[in-house]
Amino acid sequence: MSTPTTQDQHFLTQVFALAQRSRDEGHHPFAAIVAGADGTIIAEAMNASSADRTAHAEMNALRQASQRFSPQQLAGATLYSNAEPCAMCAGGTYWSGVGRVVYGMSEKSLLELTGSDPENPTLSLPCRQVFAAGQRPTEVIGPLREEEARVAHAGFWQNN
Repeated sequence: MSTPTTQDQHFLTQVFALAQRSRDEGHHPFAAIVAGADGTIIAEAMNASSADRTAHAEMNALRQASQRFSPQQLAGATLYSNAEPCAMCAGGTYWSGVGRVVYGMSEKSLLELTGSDPENPTLSLPCRQVFAAGQRPTEVIGPLREEEARVAHAGFWQNN
């Protein structure tokens, strides 16, 4: 696994706070930020899947970024997420052209929290496996700071 940068740590802190805000606003506790190679925020989003089951935070942020930048321009961008992107979000990352993913909590840890909660029927497929099936590389760093990433989820799911 590559070593996270100071910028990665900074954006993880921001995405953990945004996940808490998502929960505070009545949504599932997920958030995502897309940052350019220069460290500017291209897009940020919270989860909105209560209205649209495909409106995961990562997909929302990727849609914003893709409307403004081509896949070639996004190749140097990083998607930051408080939890490992699910198979759908990993696919969206790949198709958007974003070349790098940094996340907090693993899908395995998320499943431990959510269990059989019908609000999050976890697809237990690591994002690295999804990216490995692609024709171009996507760098993945994570899990990082899992205990901190779990805070926004504490007591949210029926399982915990």
